[in-house]
Amino acid sequence: MTLRQIPFIALIAALLLVAGCSSTDDEPKVSTEKEFYDAAQRLLNSSQWEPAIRNLQLLEENFPFGAYAEQAQLELIYGYYKSNQPEAAIAAADRFIRLHPQHRNVDYAYYMKGLTSYTQNQGIFERFIPSDLTDRDPGAARESFAHFAQLIARYPDSQYAGDARKRMIHLRNILARYEIHVANYYFKRGAYLAAANRGRYVVENFQLTPAVPDALAVMAQGYHLLEMNELADSAVEILKANFPDYPNFDSDGNFNFQYSIDINDRSWLNLMSFGMFDKQELRGFDTRAIYNPAVATFDADQ
Repeated sequence: MTLRQIPFIALIAALLLVAGCSSTDDEPKVSTEKEFYDAAQRLLNSSQWEPAIRNLQLLEENFPFGAYAEQAQLELIYGYYKSNQPEAAIAAADRFIRLHPQHRNVDYAYYMKGLTSYTQNQGIFERFIPSDLTDRDPGAARESFAHFAQLIARYPDSQYAGDARKRMIHLRNILARYEIHVANYYFKRGAYLAAANRGRYVVENFQLTPAVPDALAVMAQGYHLLEMNELADSAVEILKANFPDYPNFDSDGNFNFQYSIDINDRSWLNLMSFGMFDKQELRGFDTRAIYNPAVATFDADQ
C-alpha cells in the first residue's frame, strides 16, 4: 500500500461508516419476544388495533417457536376482529385451528369465527344505530350459527359455550324472520304457493321463535288465496289453539283473510267494488311487537 492510497481508503471507510450508522438509525431496534408481546398488549388495551396487529405479526416472524408465539396468534384473531377485518380474522382462526388442533385455547378460535360472522353483515353505522337485520341476506347469520354449533359440539363445556348458545337463539330468530320477509314479498308478487311454503318452512324448522305465529298466518293466507281450503283451515286451527290473540282473529275468533290489506290505503274504486277492482297489495305479516320476546309453545300436530 502506497502513501497516496491511504487517504482514498480512509475516505471509503468513512463513507461506509456513515452509511452504516444511517441505516441503523432508520431500522427499528431489535426487541425481545416479551417486549414485542407486552407492547402488543398495551396497544390492544388502548384499542390501537393496527399497531397491535403489526407488533403481533413481528413477534411471530421473529420468534415463530417462542413462548408467546401461539398466544400471539390468538391475539391476532382478536385484533383483526376489532379492526373490522372479518376475512382476516376468520383466516387467522382457521390457521390456528389447523396448526394447533389440540391447544387448550382452541375453543377460543372456534368462538371467534362465530362472533366474526355474527357481526360481519353489520356496517359501521349498524354497530351504533339499531337497524333491522332480518331483511338482509342471511348468509352471514347461517355461517355464524354453524360456527357456534361446531364450538358447542366439540367443546360443550367451553367457557364460551354459554354465550354461543344465546347468540344461536338470536340467530335462529333472525333466520326465521327473514323467511317471513320473503313470504311477504311473494304475496306482493302474487306467488302464493311460494309464500305458503316459506311459512311452512318456519313452522317445521324454527319452532319456538317469534316468527312462528306469522308463519302460521302466512300458511293460512297463502292456502286460502290458492283455494286450498282444507290446508288453510288446518293452519288457522293451529294458530287459534296456540296464539288466540293473533290480530287476524276477529272478536268471534274467525280468521279475517282481509286483515292483511291496509284499509286506510284502499282507493274509492276498491271500496265501491268491494275489492273487485284496483286490488290492494297485502301489507305483510309482522307481529314482532306482540310476540317478541316471549313465544308460546305450540303443537303442529293439532
